[in-house]
Amino acid sequence: MTVLHINSSARLQGSNTRILGQYLVEGLAETVIGRDLAMQPLAPISAEDLIAVHGSADSQRASFQQQLALSEQLIAELREADTLVLGAPMYNFGIPAVLKQWIDAICRAGVSFKYTEQGPVGLLGVKRAYIITASGGTPVGSEMDFASRYLEHICRFIGIEDVFHIDASGSKRKPEEVIAQGKSQIDALLSVAA
Repeated sequence: MTVLHINSSARLQGSNTRILGQYLVEGLAETVIGRDLAMQPLAPISAEDLIAVHGSADSQRASFQQQLALSEQLIAELREADTLVLGAPMYNFGIPAVLKQWIDAICRAGVSFKYTEQGPVGLLGVKRAYIITASGGTPVGSEMDFASRYLEHICRFIGIEDVFHIDASGSKRKPEEVIAQGKSQIDALLSVAA
């Protein structure tokens, strides 16, 4: 099994999503592709290049070629993976900007998905995704949560049918309690998958 592990928490030490993501990856995989969007953010993209990348433009502009190559690399990482692990803290009810930039780079019509009469169909072959969401006070899965539901929608949009959620919330509780609860959720998911 190959896992693509995406970290997006700005908190580099003591992050619930980082700790639980690592725990999950260790329980899942022999091969891990890691991408830390907070430690190594993607290069900013101009409006002109964003439109060109998504419009399959044919341009020799250097900035466009760099953005297209980056998009291709990120999509190749997904194609190589059986499983996606997304660590996503909830900032102001949504996902971190660095994670949204990754999504914008990997969601490309005709490349990672295609439109059909029955709706969009994913083209990447990733079998399952685990979304680890942490929030301070917003209940994961609630109407105020625009992070975990959005990420599930994106996963299904690119063709991932099995999507599992791990709630790493509780900055108001003791960190060890949050981590223990998260590990318990992961253990239960891994026991079913085994």
